[in-house]
Amino acid sequence: MARSSENIPLPEPAYSGNTPLEQLLQQRRSVRDYRAVALQLSELSQLLWSAQGVTHPQGFRTAPSAGALYPLELYVVAADVDGLEPGVYHYHTKSHRLARTGHGDLRRRLARCALGQTWIGDAAAVVVFAAVYERTTRKYGERGERYVHMEVGHAAQNLFLQAEALGLDTVVVGAFHDDTLAELLQLPEDVRPLMLMPVGGGR
Repeated sequence: MARSSENIPLPEPAYSGNTPLEQLLQQRRSVRDYRAVALQLSELSQLLWSAQGVTHPQGFRTAPSAGALYPLELYVVAADVDGLEPGVYHYHTKSHRLARTGHGDLRRRLARCALGQTWIGDAAAVVVFAAVYERTTRKYGERGERYVHMEVGHAAQNLFLQAEALGLDTVVVGAFHDDTLAELLQLPEDVRPLMLMPVGGGR
């Protein structure tokens, strides 16, 4: 993984909420219009934990993973997050920290990578789901790729429902130029981008 001289501890996530799951499922919507409201660091912490947080001493996470091999890697393209300078950050699941891997507000360039979906540039932050396929395929062969894609769906739905619980809006974006995005975010060679989830102020 890429190294960084900056490591930012995230606030401890909450482990209980006030909204029933059934209500969150009914309310969940894909939203592409975000209000100009800063994301709190505690909210970003909760979102990342919901997608890939550690929930067991043996390292099990909030989303299931074939063989408990955990190929997913999460990155944050942050622009308007209180307590966080604009830049690219890698989420370290075990320590629940962010490591800075890039500088500056990259939202507009990210939107161009995503086939010109300009509204991505209005989100306070964009969570990038990526994966190291080899972690899974070395055990399961070619079928391991299918397992990775199943896993990113689980993790994304977790984040979707958590955003709804926090009164935030998001959407799943799968249309982008893989190589251009990987270059923009300076991803390690074995890390491939799979999905974007812009997050912004609630409705």
